[in-house]
Amino acid sequence: MAVQGTFDELGTPLRDLTFVVVDLETTGGSAATESITEIGAVKVRGGEVLGEFQTLVNPSQAIPPFIAVLTGITDAMVAGAPRLDQALPAFLEFSRGAVLVAHNAPFDLGFLRVGCERLGLEWPAPDSLDTARLARRMLTRDEAPNCKLSTLARLFRTRTEPCHRALADAQATVDVLHGLLERVGGLGVHSLEELRTFSAQVTPEQRRKRHLADALPREPGVYLFRDRQGRVLYVGKSVDLRSRVRTYFTASEMRTRMAEMVACAERVDPVVCATPLEAEVRELRLIAEHRPKYNRRSRFPERAVWVKLTAEAFPRLSLVRKVADDERAGAAYLGPFSSQRTAELAMAAVHEAIPLRQCTARLSPRRPTSACVLAEMGRCGAPCLGVEGGGEDVGTYALHAEAFRRAVLADPKAVVDRLTGRLAALAGTERYEDAAAARDRLTAFVRTAARGQRMRALTRVPQLVAARPTADLGWEVAVVRHGRLVAAGTIPRGAHPAPYVDALVATAETVLPGPGPLPAAHAEEVECVLRWLERDGTRLVRLEGELASPAFGAGGQRAWLEVVEQGRAAAAPFADRRGLRPVSRPARASA
Repeated sequence: MAVQGTFDELGTPLRDLTFVVVDLETTGGSAATESITEIGAVKVRGGEVLGEFQTLVNPSQAIPPFIAVLTGITDAMVAGAPRLDQALPAFLEFSRGAVLVAHNAPFDLGFLRVGCERLGLEWPAPDSLDTARLARRMLTRDEAPNCKLSTLARLFRTRTEPCHRALADAQATVDVLHGLLERVGGLGVHSLEELRTFSAQVTPEQRRKRHLADALPREPGVYLFRDRQGRVLYVGKSVDLRSRVRTYFTASEMRTRMAEMVACAERVDPVVCATPLEAEVRELRLIAEHRPKYNRRSRFPERAVWVKLTAEAFPRLSLVRKVADDERAGAAYLGPFSSQRTAELAMAAVHEAIPLRQCTARLSPRRPTSACVLAEMGRCGAPCLGVEGGGEDVGTYALHAEAFRRAVLADPKAVVDRLTGRLAALAGTERYEDAAAARDRLTAFVRTAARGQRMRALTRVPQLVAARPTADLGWEVAVVRHGRLVAAGTIPRGAHPAPYVDALVATAETVLPGPGPLPAAHAEEVECVLRWLERDGTRLVRLEGELASPAFGAGGQRAWLEVVEQGRAAAAPFADRRGLRPVSRPARASA
C-alpha cells in the first residue's frame, strides 16, 4: 500500500526556506592571518529577493596591491569603513535563521567563523549550501569546463556579472542558485536534505526507487536490501532508517558495488532496535547469518585465526580456526587474528622470546627422538632428547609454556623485553630492514594480546547491566552476558529505573557459554559492546563477577604502539590512500 509522506518526513521543503547568499572580499586566502574587506549578501525566499546587505570593512591592515587590483578595493576606500566588530554583528542579524549560501562556501564561512572567534561572538553554525559543490555534482564538463562563478554566470545568464565585489558576486550567485534549483526540481529534489546529497551520477532508475524508503520508520535499527527472490543483498544500520535508506537513491555513491546493489534491490526490510547499540550488534549478526554479497566486512567471523598452545606433555604453538574446550587441560589461545599472516608474525615473536619447540610431532617423555637444528642453536630446550640425552624434562619445559600463558593473559614483559632488545641491537648495527621485521612481529603480538585481554575482561563476566543517558534525558540500557548483548531498552525521563532494568534482565536471552576466550559472541560484537561501555557517561548498574584488566597487561604498551604507528606513517605517508580519493564529477558525455 502506498504511503503519503509528510513534509517532516521528506525534509525541509526548499520553497519554505529563506536563503542568504553571501560573498566576502578579503586581504588574502587564509582566515587565520587575513581579514575581511567587504561583505555582500542577498536574502531570498521562494525565488523573491527580500533584502540586500553590503558594507566595506576596515581590515586594520594594509590591502596587498594585487588584491586591490583584483577587487578594486583600496586602503583609502576602507579607511572610514566600520571595523569587523560593527560589520559582523550586523550581518549575523541580517542572516539570522536563514540557510547561508556561498560559492566555495568553506572559504566565506571560514572567514565568518574565525571573525566570530576573534570578537568573542558565538558562531551560530547555520545550515549552509555550496553552489560550487552542487554544480560539480550536477553539471557535465560539456556544459561547464569548470565551476568558477564567472563560468556558471555565463551558463545561467545571470543578470549581474561577477566582478570580485561582494554584493555583485552575491547577486550573481543568487541566479546560479536558482538555475541549479530549477534543474534538480524536475528530478524530484524538493527538500534541503535531498539537495545536499544530490548528484547527477544517480541514475533516474535509482532515483525512481526512492519509494522503497517511504514506509520505513525514523528510528534506529537495521535495514536489509533484498532482491526479487527475497535474497539479502546488503545489511546496514542507522539511527534514522528512513533518512539513511533514502540516500541510496538520491546521493552520490562512490562505491560501484553499492550502485549495482541498488539496481538489483526490490525491497528494503527494517529491523527496528531500541538503541543504536542494539542496531550495531544486530547488523553484525545479520551479516554473519546472511553473508550478503555486497557487504565486505564481518561476513565470515568464524574464519578468524588463533595461535594455540597445545595441551600435551611438551606443548607447542599451532595455528587453528576453532577453539576447543581444553583450557583446563593446559591449552591457551592468542587471538583472534584477522589474517593468517598476522598470526604467523605474532607466533614468530613468541618463538623468538620463549624457547618453545617448533617441531610438529607429538613428543613423549618416555621415548626420546633426535633433535633438530634449533636445539643446536640454543633456541629450543630439546625435550625430544629426553633428560638422559641432555634435553629438558616435563617440569622444566612447563616453565616455557607458563611464560606463554602469562604473556598472553597477564603480562607480555617477557616477549616485549626480548624483542625490544633485539630491535635496539639491529638498529645499532644499521640493519634497519631486519629491525622493521622484528618490529612488525612484536607489534602483531602486543596488539593482539592487548585486544584479547581487553575482551576477556568482559567475556568472563556472567552478567552486566549498564546505562547511558540519552538526548531527551532518559536512559538507554544494555544487558550483557559473557560479552554478548542479550537485551536492550530505554528508560523514559523521570521514570524509576528499577522496574525497567528488572524487566530487561528477566526477558533477556539465555546464554550457555562455550569454550575459549569468546564463549558467547564473536570478537566484533564483544568489541562493539566494549566501545559502548567505555564511552563517557556510561554507568554500571549491576555486575555479577569481576570486570577488570591485568595490572601489567599488554594494554600498557599502547604508547609504544602509537610511536610505531607514527613511525610507519612518517616512512610511508601515503600508504593509506582513503583520504586521497578525489571528488568525482560526471564523466564527459561522448559524442
